[in-house]
Amino acid sequence: MKRTTYVLLIVTLVIAIDQITKYLIVTYLNLSDSVKIFSFLHLVSIRNTGAAFGMFKSLGNVFFIIVSVIAILFVLWLMVRGKEGYFSLSLILGGATGNLIDRIVYGHVVDFIDLSIGKFHWYAFNIADSALTVGVIMFFLGSTLLKHRAKH
Repeated sequence: MKRTTYVLLIVTLVIAIDQITKYLIVTYLNLSDSVKIFSFLHLVSIRNTGAAFGMFKSLGNVFFIIVSVIAILFVLWLMVRGKEGYFSLSLILGGATGNLIDRIVYGHVVDFIDLSIGKFHWYAFNIADSALTVGVIMFFLGSTLLKHRAKH
């Protein structure tokens, strides 16, 4: 499979799954509703106008749209210039695009996955956030391993 096809497939899948799940949450759950799936997992209906964990809300939606576009352009630049990490960069690109779509369409990001284990409670997130997080971790681990291999 050509690299471009591979990237487009991953990015499209991330965006599609992200947007479909957000659509279902917005359609079937009222704001702040919570549905218990397991003791550690709830589906919630949250609107995030800030960045990760709801930080920096005061900066406004336009700011986050601009930051998202810059991040997407940076990831595309990394893809064009690089020879490695296409899967991780595709996850990052799909996640960033999924949340950008929310900001443009809704004026906020729809979060709905609520995890807690005992007293530990994570902030609500979505599929795009998950793809971004996994992609960033994979990219940096891959980059670190490549540098380590190059030294030895």
